[in-house]
Amino acid sequence: MRIQLPVEGKSQYAASVNKKYQNSACGPTTAYVLLRYLEPETQQKSINQLYQLLGCTRIGLFSHRMIRNMKKILGPFFEIRNCSLIDALKEIEAGRPVAMKFDRYFSLHFFFKGDFNYHWVPLIGFEKKEDDIVLIIHDNGKRNRDSQIREISYQKNRKILSFVKIAPKSLNQ
Repeated sequence: MRIQLPVEGKSQYAASVNKKYQNSACGPTTAYVLLRYLEPETQQKSINQLYQLLGCTRIGLFSHRMIRNMKKILGPFFEIRNCSLIDALKEIEAGRPVAMKFDRYFSLHFFFKGDFNYHWVPLIGFEKKEDDIVLIIHDNGKRNRDSQIREISYQKNRKILSFVKIAPKSLNQ
């Protein structure tokens, strides 16, 4: 089974992103892409504004800051928290992308070879294979290149991956 949400990516190196922020703007770019998909009519914040509001630094955006500050931005009608791979896949099945972070430094896997060393991306889909799960992401671009959809192996990256769920709360909660 393959699921891929129609999420429009954005490059963290777009001309609209402050040049001082670009190298460490993957977290705010991921938040921007998710907010634009989840709340298109109310999402008015730029990547530059999100960079500041989320408390991003030159070395990136820590997960606890992403969660704490997204709660401030979105308020009580959203559930924002760390989640497991299983929860992340359920979010995709429910039609909602997930923030995904590669982190070999703060996960203390310094010598682990994943697809990225330290990088936030929107997880927009997956496909279950016999011995792996292929994760479908937007890579947030490079200098002179827009964001591209890429497929990566969960097994290859599992030691350095974490997920953040950002979803509207149901009326029952």
